[in-house]
Amino acid sequence: MECIKVGKEEKYIKDFIDLAKKLYTGKDNMESPDTIRKFLTGEHPLSKYFTLDAYLIYDEDRAVGRFALTLYPDDTVCYLGFFECIEDKDAAAFLFSSAEKLAKEKNCTSMEGPVDASFWNKYRLKINNFDRLPYTGEPYNREYYYDLFLANGYTVKEHYTSNAYRAVDDSYVNEKFEGRYNAFLEQGYRIESPKAEDYEIILDDVYRMITELYSDFPIFKYVSKEDFKEMFMSYKSIMNMSMTKIAYYKDKVVGFYISLPDYGNKVYHLNLPNILSVLRTKKHPKQYVMLYMGVDAEHRGLGKAIVYSIIKELEANRLPSIGALARDGKVTQTYVIEEAMSIYEYVLLEHALD
Repeated sequence: MECIKVGKEEKYIKDFIDLAKKLYTGKDNMESPDTIRKFLTGEHPLSKYFTLDAYLIYDEDRAVGRFALTLYPDDTVCYLGFFECIEDKDAAAFLFSSAEKLAKEKNCTSMEGPVDASFWNKYRLKINNFDRLPYTGEPYNREYYYDLFLANGYTVKEHYTSNAYRAVDDSYVNEKFEGRYNAFLEQGYRIESPKAEDYEIILDDVYRMITELYSDFPIFKYVSKEDFKEMFMSYKSIMNMSMTKIAYYKDKVVGFYISLPDYGNKVYHLNLPNILSVLRTKKHPKQYVMLYMGVDAEHRGLGKAIVYSIIKELEANRLPSIGALARDGKVTQTYVIEEAMSIYEYVLLEHALD
């Protein structure tokens, strides 16, 4: 086997992208080829913040694995991402040992992954519920990847969960959340769905709050407001504004909740049939994915009030939902946990370098 650096050569870029197509089906391939190409060629809005080197593992002429190493200035951690590998212990062992050797040559003290370049792109490894198709925004991978990481010296650093909630109708009662909602309204708070024409303005406030509230998360790195808005402007076309909430106090944004219809993997592969599917799903969702939530620290308890406003929307539509990717220890992980039908699990792993 050999480890080849991808560089700018089209053959290797194509092999890097095509490996995922060979490992996944048309229904569970969650990778956008256009996005991957931009990372490989340094044309992504995030590329200015790090150095990314991508590699392919070949067994004779066949690509059997791939990975990328991402380094940030003034950070001795090497982030291992864009990981894909056939189900072969020898191929995986060669991949991980190659990555470790390269990380040591870069004077790194440890490795963490999977991290596809950035906190703002994709990270974490899925470890259960592989009998279900992935939901939009889910970090998805082959079931055997967890064993490959563990067998090659990685240990769990962080654990995350997504709660899959049942559909509820207007008979559902949650006195605690309803009471919190009414109490905040009485204090002069407003919890509203944004207008489409205000989306760009709202992004300014969401950027400010995410930067403040998520800065203590593992692998979090600062990005400029301009780059943040460039990445998230595309969400506008796939959001139903009724399922996104903004909380105001004295006309200042102090909380937000961002949800999307569950498009599966259609939004990552926008050919004509998938575009038509996205348009149908946006109009008639079968499930919602709750992606981001944040509340200013000075407004404790507001989270439950915002969640209650989302519950009322779900009641009206009688749709199930997924509260996505909550880190262990965060209060959002336990919101309405009694209504969860199942729990998805994810991990971030680390490996110390001698």
